[in-house]
Amino acid sequence: MGTYVVLLLAIFVGLIFLLWLIPVGLWFQAMISDVRVSLIQLIFMRWRKVPPSVIVKALITTKKAGIDLKRDDLEAHFLAGGNIIKVVNALISAEKANLDLNFQTATAIDLAGRDVFNAVQMSVNPKVINTPPVTAVAKDGIQLIAKARVTVRASIKQLVGGAGEETVLARVGEGIVSSIGSSVSHKEVLENPDNISRVVLAKGLDAGTAFEILSIDIADIDIGKNIGAVLQTDQAEADLKVAKARAEERRAMAVAKEQEMRALGFEMRAKVIEAEAEIPKAMAEAFRNGNLGIMDYYKFQNIQADTAMRKSISGYDDEKKKGDIQNNE
Repeated sequence: MGTYVVLLLAIFVGLIFLLWLIPVGLWFQAMISDVRVSLIQLIFMRWRKVPPSVIVKALITTKKAGIDLKRDDLEAHFLAGGNIIKVVNALISAEKANLDLNFQTATAIDLAGRDVFNAVQMSVNPKVINTPPVTAVAKDGIQLIAKARVTVRASIKQLVGGAGEETVLARVGEGIVSSIGSSVSHKEVLENPDNISRVVLAKGLDAGTAFEILSIDIADIDIGKNIGAVLQTDQAEADLKVAKARAEERRAMAVAKEQEMRALGFEMRAKVIEAEAEIPKAMAEAFRNGNLGIMDYYKFQNIQADTAMRKSISGYDDEKKKGDIQNNE
């Protein structure tokens, strides 16, 4: 009894494996859909690690849509790492929308890492991209902050090797900055924001990108800072700092000159005092040598007394003399 059970179980497992290895249901589905795929080919697909259900479904779908695809091409695209379902859906959508898209181009776009089905959808239904706030300054120094809406349509021919949305946004931002910067006054930009759209569109910013720019609409413009006034204020502050530095330099030079003159005056007074100290010595030497008599000495004393009296009468006292000496220093 146990042997029969094991035998029946083995037969059941073998039957399930045989049905999995030979997808009779897929073969019958393909046959009634007018798609020629043999059982041997379906078995070989499993051995090549290609899911037969995906290939058969893609062949049936494209056959009903009037698109002729080869089984070998689908298998090659799958083995290359492509997404067959998205490629097939993109081909059908392009066919219905009268877009020029063949299998080779669709597979190339898919293998390039782009969503080919979304690209076809974007070609039919354009996409609106909102730019981040773009800051620019008009010639009168007023800062403007603009936001734009860019309507783009995917370009099938440029999807392989074409730049993405980031490049489009960067170019549009550059065009807005250039347009506002060339305006004489910020009032002109506020009065006619459509001038920015015309100028930017005329630059052909979609060249080399995977998109075609249909329109650029300025959504909002706000007034920012008065950059001209800020720059003038900064320049004035910088000039003030330079003037203060130069004034401090002149003051330091004047102080150094004054100290130098004082040192020179002290040196001269020291020499005068030293010279005056030699006078008594010279007079004593003159007395010893007989060159100066006592009467001559008295006359010299009288002259000094007479000079002191005249200075006293004229008001030229010692304090004034000190002041004159300091002024001379």
